[in-house]
Amino acid sequence: MTAPADFTAAVQSKFSQVTLRPTLDHPAINVPVNDVIPVLKYLRDEFAFDLLMDITAIDWAEGVSPQFTVVWHLHSTSTHAYVRVAADCASDVEPSAPTAVELWAGANWHERETWDLLGIRFTAHPDLRRILMWDEYPYHPLRKDFPLAGIETALPDIEVTEETNAKVIAAPMVGGPFVASNAGEISPSDAEPRAKDESWNERREKPE
Repeated sequence: MTAPADFTAAVQSKFSQVTLRPTLDHPAINVPVNDVIPVLKYLRDEFAFDLLMDITAIDWAEGVSPQFTVVWHLHSTSTHAYVRVAADCASDVEPSAPTAVELWAGANWHERETWDLLGIRFTAHPDLRRILMWDEYPYHPLRKDFPLAGIETALPDIEVTEETNAKVIAAPMVGGPFVASNAGEISPSDAEPRAKDESWNERREKPE
């Protein structure tokens, strides 16, 4: 196998638009989004990056362009090398990237999670549905413009809401950030961080 130090130069030689990404730990490269699948396949087939560890995305915040960057984390189980592959989405309004499901079956759920939480659409994905929020949920909770306390949203199922006309705050405990209890004031079993406003929980736990 090629030594880990050599693969970034080989990728840059084969794909002229690939550049090194500044990093303090493992190698990382920037790849044009249209070249991402050929680059990932090259890393898998030629340098034994056989394990897709994760796919995620970065929202650099509104006003920054490109606003969204997708990141693939690859590991080689034979050489123990690791690399991050980053690609900027072409559109800030409808960000997208090609699916990697044909390269690694495990990309399916990673891409669904990234779509659900950050709104990155993976083109040609075989079943791009939300994986944590319900299908009709109108927001992407890990975007920078999503408020910490959540957005009041009607849940779609009476079995979830427990009341016919119930509404729930998207974040389970509103009013964050969480507030830690002072040491010594209460027992260790009750010393978990708490939200400033737990009225949602109190209403829910109130006996009938």
